[in-house]
Amino acid sequence: MKKVQQHYDEVADVYDDRYDGRRGKCYHKHICDHVMSVLPRDGFLLDLGCGTGLFVQRYVEEGGRAVGLDISPGMVRHGRHRCPESGFCVGTADVLPFKDETFNALASLLAFSYVPDPEGMLRECYRVLKPGGRIAICTLSRTVFTSIVPLFYQVGEKVGLKKVGVGDFDEHYYTNAEIAGLFRDAGFEDVSVGRCSFAHLNLADPVFNLARKVEPFVEEKLPYLAYNVCAAGKKPKE
Repeated sequence: MKKVQQHYDEVADVYDDRYDGRRGKCYHKHICDHVMSVLPRDGFLLDLGCGTGLFVQRYVEEGGRAVGLDISPGMVRHGRHRCPESGFCVGTADVLPFKDETFNALASLLAFSYVPDPEGMLRECYRVLKPGGRIAICTLSRTVFTSIVPLFYQVGEKVGLKKVGVGDFDEHYYTNAEIAGLFRDAGFEDVSVGRCSFAHLNLADPVFNLARKVEPFVEEKLPYLAYNVCAAGKKPKE
């Protein structure tokens, strides 16, 4: 994880450029919509791998309160600037610095693939959620497209390509069954898993526009082609 931290510290000042353009805004909003659809709107949220606070900002704007945690001090610094009314801290998801049953909503967007101990992270998520609290994770899925991404990133690192997320970080890409099993093993109930995002922000404009048009069809009828997997669950009520 030290390598991941170093990378995101290096790109923290330019990270938001990735989502400022039209494609980036559409892509990130689409993911946020999926995650928001399964979380309580007026809850107290913990965002793991919060980055510069984009989802914390979205959650607060919709009526909730939020805390963000990220491994990168640089990203946390930007999150505090974006959302000064929210709390941010540096840390890792396998040892959360919060008391039991603190939050009633928990989210993680595009960070779970980096986690070396997903079982440990989900145990901690379960611990800090209140009974009845909801969790939603959106991360990279294993598809015919993403299967070549690690190779591209490894080559990008070797040639010195300085781009957000590009590097040999040993990410794990999840199938629906795999992430559903992790959720259930951690104790969550009402587990649901789906796919989202066929229009990826790295696509050229003409291709991106076409992908957006067919995205609803792909997500419903051809989900194995979507880039991300979204899993949700609930901590049982006592």
